[in-house]
Amino acid sequence: MNWLWEQFRLLGPGWGDLVEITIVAILTYRILLLLQRTRAMQMMLGVGLLVGFYALAVVLNFELIRTVLETLFQYGAIAALVVFQPELRAALARMGQSQFFRIFIKIQSREIVDELVEAVEKLSRTSTGAIIALEQEVGLDEYAQTGRPVQAKVSADLLTTIFTPYSPLHDGAVIIAGDSIKAAGAILPLTQTPLADKSLGTRHRAAIGLSEESDAFVIVVSEETARISIARRGHLELGVTPEQLREALEGVEPEGSKSSWLSSVKGS
Repeated sequence: MNWLWEQFRLLGPGWGDLVEITIVAILTYRILLLLQRTRAMQMMLGVGLLVGFYALAVVLNFELIRTVLETLFQYGAIAALVVFQPELRAALARMGQSQFFRIFIKIQSREIVDELVEAVEKLSRTSTGAIIALEQEVGLDEYAQTGRPVQAKVSADLLTTIFTPYSPLHDGAVIIAGDSIKAAGAILPLTQTPLADKSLGTRHRAAIGLSEESDAFVIVVSEETARISIARRGHLELGVTPEQLREALEGVEPEGSKSSWLSSVKGS
C-alpha cells in the first residue's frame, strides 16, 4: 500500500513544478505574440506539418521518408537561423520593449498624449483625413513594413505635416510605437464586416480591420465630415471629441471599457 502511495506522489506536481509550468506557459505565450503574423509563424506551422509526417513515417515504418526528414531536421535549424535572422532580431528587440521590462524604462507619456490630441484636433479643424494606429501588446511591424520608416519622436507638427494633402505619405496610416512614429504611409487590412453606416470610407474600414486583427488603438479623422473616431477591439466610436480622445488615451474611459493606450505606453 505504501508503495502505491509513493507512485501517486510521484505523479502529483509540487509547488516547484507549478512554478516551472507557469514560467514556461508565460514564455511560450510571449513568444507566440512576438511571432504572430510573421514569416516565422508560417515556418513554425510548416515544421509542425513535417513533424506530423515524420510521426506517420515512424508508425508506418517508411524508412526512406524517415531518413530524409531526419536529415532535414538536422540541418534545418541552422538554415532557419540564417533565413529568419531579421525576424529573430526583431523579436528580441520586441522582448526588450515588452511590459515585463517596461518598469525599467521611463518616458514622458503625458507629453505624447498632448501631442496626439493637438495633432488630431488640428487635422479635424482643417478637415484633413488621417489614420493613426497606436501599437500596444501585439506588434504592428508587418504593417509598418508596407509604409516608409520614420523613427521620429511623436509631435503634433510632424503628424499634421505627414497628413497634409498631396504629400507623399498622406494616404496611408501612421504607426506609433511607444513615443516614436515607426512608419508613415502604411497599408492596413480592411474589415470584411458589413458596416451599417454606408458613409464610412476606406480609412474607417482600415481602422476597424486593424483593431480586429490586433489590440491596436486606432484614431481616424474623416476628410468629408472632420469627425474624429476611435477603433478598438473591432468596434468604431464615431464623433469623439478631443476631450474624449484624451480620456481614452489616458485610460479614463466609459464604464465597461478596459483598454488604455497610455497604460501600455508608460514604459515602452
